[in-house]
Amino acid sequence: MIKFDKLFAKLEAEGKSSVYWLRSEGMHPAVVNKLKKNEQVTTGTINQLCKLLHCQPGDIMEYTEGE
Repeated sequence: MIKFDKLFAKLEAEGKSSVYWLRSEGMHPAVVNKLKKNEQVTTGTINQLCKLLHCQPGDIMEYTEGE
């Protein structure tokens, strides 16, 4: 399972209100909800997040065994 806990920790560390900031940067509300629920998103979404945050995929997500 891919988890996005690192994404929300990074946003908090940078002083960004996660949900509001992501939406203000053009993320569709449905995509933000998927990220919050650790559901599957496209590589395009991951690319967009990395571009916005100037980071690598491993900085915002991690794989864990199980569901």
